[in-house]
Amino acid sequence: MALLLVRENERLVAKVLELQRRLLKAEGKDAEQLRLALGALEEQLAQRTAQITQHASEKRSSTDAPEPASKPPQKGHGPRAQPKLEIREVVHDLDEPDKQCPSCGGQLERWEGHFEESDEIDVIERRFVINRHKRSKYRCGCGGCIETAEGPRRVLSGGRYSAAFAIAVVLGKYLDHLPLERQVRQMARQGLVVDSQVLFDQCWALCELLRPAYVRLGQMQKEAVLLFADETRWPLHDKKQSVPASKWHIWTLVSEFGVYDEIHGGRDTKAAASLLADFNGYVMCDGYAAYESLAKQYPSLRLLQCWVHVRRYFVECESAFPAECKAILDLIGELYAIEARAGQDLTERRRLRQSESRDVLARIQQWVFEVRPLPGSALYEAITYMTNRWSRLTRFLDDPRLPLDNNPAERALRGPVVGRKNHYGSRSLRGTEVAAVFYSLLESAKLVGVNPEVYLRRALDAALLGETIPLPHELRESR
Repeated sequence: MALLLVRENERLVAKVLELQRRLLKAEGKDAEQLRLALGALEEQLAQRTAQITQHASEKRSSTDAPEPASKPPQKGHGPRAQPKLEIREVVHDLDEPDKQCPSCGGQLERWEGHFEESDEIDVIERRFVINRHKRSKYRCGCGGCIETAEGPRRVLSGGRYSAAFAIAVVLGKYLDHLPLERQVRQMARQGLVVDSQVLFDQCWALCELLRPAYVRLGQMQKEAVLLFADETRWPLHDKKQSVPASKWHIWTLVSEFGVYDEIHGGRDTKAAASLLADFNGYVMCDGYAAYESLAKQYPSLRLLQCWVHVRRYFVECESAFPAECKAILDLIGELYAIEARAGQDLTERRRLRQSESRDVLARIQQWVFEVRPLPGSALYEAITYMTNRWSRLTRFLDDPRLPLDNNPAERALRGPVVGRKNHYGSRSLRGTEVAAVFYSLLESAKLVGVNPEVYLRRALDAALLGETIPLPHELRESR
């Protein structure tokens, strides 16, 4: 990759020299066009050079930052506390020949209550066993009644696998991102012979049982004041579908109490409308055109734009325009520093936004008026992106509940993105439904601080008993 970038640099340098030679000979309008082309080429050259010397990152190095104080060298990291692990005591005794005193030859006596203690973290390997359930039968002497004891409730009626087994498969795929075929190989090493279709059947059966919770979660999202929205690719590799695999996307809506996902065969306004058409509140999103178009159709939607996306544009062109970008990036940093000082206190946040954030935004506007980028350059495009969305970028001033960025939605999509890299999306339409249900429920549990495995067990118990299935935030509130 580095060699390819070096060759690309050599080609760009040659073009720069050629344009400079032509610029010296040209006059008038031709000269101005050459200057624009030369500026764009030099900008591209700077970006390629940066790619060779460092990894692409949104983090910036600050020459003004003070050097960290020198620290003494650290000797080892030390043992970490493990409050959640069970402690099992293992007593070690002396061998019989060692119970004799080497000084006098007498017999050693146990010193009660005295030990040399040390801790060792061990692993107990997962095992698969067959529980042979014997349901006792009772009969009456009159011959008119026979009763049979109840057996265990299973995810798949008449199936062979326990509810705990189904939960383990689901957690493996949608929480730890292990493809079903990889789980099949793991189980084979532990003595269980099974195939991926059997595992998917367990996922589908569990999905059907928990679908009411998923539907209720989607309905509750519409009652929120603020939603974070985002989308990313989720390929569907099914030749029966008319929509190509690359067109399928997973859409997410994040509120303070949950994450709701849907998978659609498109990234257009129609897909966005299926999630947001009847929502009456604020939607934090990026600058994707589908949201803009949806807001025109449904005035009840009030869009907020993300400052992180604005910042990203300036970070990308900082190597070509260091002075200009440093100024605007520092101003955006001031906005976030004010938010950090306010914390979660809405009254303080409102006060600081009115007294300080408003002034920072005015300085950003002044910077836009003073800078003079070349049309078509990356800096010009970054400024255009920001100014076209200015009213939605500054809406947070009027309501302390409104955030500056769309980071919650991007965090909620990290799980599906890692899963996509590992198992490449879904192989069937049913697979997309299973993925949407479990990513929604598991990411919701993570969002509100509930153990995903504990949540699935509680939710499945309720479903098998015919009770209302709790949502993750309801478990948190009941603790």
